[in-house]
Order: sequence, then structure tokens, then C-alpha cells
Amino acid sequence: LPESGHKYYLQFSTEDYRTGEDAGTCLATVLYPKKKSPPVVSIKCSQTKDKKEILEEDKRLYQRIRDQTKPITGKNIPDSYGNIEPALEPVWALAVAGSSSIMWEKSTETLGYFLAQVKAVKQWIRKDGFIEFDYTVLLHEIPTQEIISCHMRLTWLPGHPLKVKHFCASTSHGLDEGSGAESGSAAGASAEKGAKF
Repeated sequence: LPESGHKYYLQFSTEDYRTGEDAGTCLATVLYPKKKSPPVVSIKCSQTKDKKEILEEDKRLYQRIRDQTKPITGKNIPDSYGNIEPALEPVWALAVAGSSSIMWEKSTETLGYFLAQVKAVKQWIRKDGFIEFDYTVLLHEIPTQEIISCHMRLTWLPGHPLKVKHFCASTSHGLDEGSGAESGSAAGASAEKGAKF
């Protein structure tokens, strides 16, 4: 589109990142504006699970975290062999959901990102029922092969939007601006601008 940028039309299937099961198909349009800003995405998906089933999965994930007797902390998830301790799987699941907002915001037509590792995570105890974590995540930038370190604060309660605030630093790009809140469930999310923390 000469005035706006490049627009792509996509059809793709999705799968549950943990089980590999079919999670539905999606149709999307993605516009990469000429000016430097996140892509404009319009997406419609047919899910193989209904919203009630997704909410039940969210509640089970939430309960696993709430059942812990002390604040969860961890480092190097997964470890250098690709293993994740079973007790840290919920923490990894939330990192996947939360970091997807960072990757969406930073991606361009020529750069993409993958969550490589949770370098560190610490849970904050709250009295309102929400769970809150501070993460340091490492994102693998493609095609540069650079590793980007991002600090991410994630707050969540099933049935409420997943909120993510972040800032990233890289050696070649300097400090990047952070973003604000990410909204969605732990099963999926869509981005929303907000204040830097």
C-alpha cells in the first residue's frame, strides 16, 4: 500500500505450546506501517476449545501457583539441557504468554523474536488474589542472532486481563522504550499500550 506500508494476508493453524494439540485456525491481516511502529493486526480464530474450557485451564494454572507455600523464584528456565522443573512449568507458561507481547511490539518485517530463556523470576505476594512476577527474559532476535535481555512484570488473575509491563536493553540498540500493559488470558493475549514502569 503506497501510502501506508506493506500488508500481509495470512492463514495459519495454531497448537497448544505444551501439548502440541491442535488449538484452531486463524485468518489475519498484518500491516507494517512505513513509520516505525508496531504492526497493525486484525485476526479471527476458530478455536478447538471453548472459552469455558480455556478458563478452566487458566484456573488450574493459577491454582498450581497459588498452592505454593512460599514465593516462587527461579533461574535459567529451561536449563542448558532444555529441561524445566515441573514446579516451574506454570512460571514458564506465564513467561511464554507475557513475552509474546514484547515480541509482538518489537517485531518488524525484517526482525523476529523467540523466547530463549527465563534468566530469573521472582514472585511478589499480593493480598488481592492476583499473582505477580518479575522476570528477566532473554529473547533471541532473528536473523541477527542477538540475545536481547528484557525485564518484565506480569500480573494476572483468571478472568481478568493479563497485564505486562516491560523494558528491554541490548548492546547494539541501547535501551529500548518499554511498553505498558498486555491484556488477555494466560491462554492468549493481545497488546495494549500503557505506562512504562
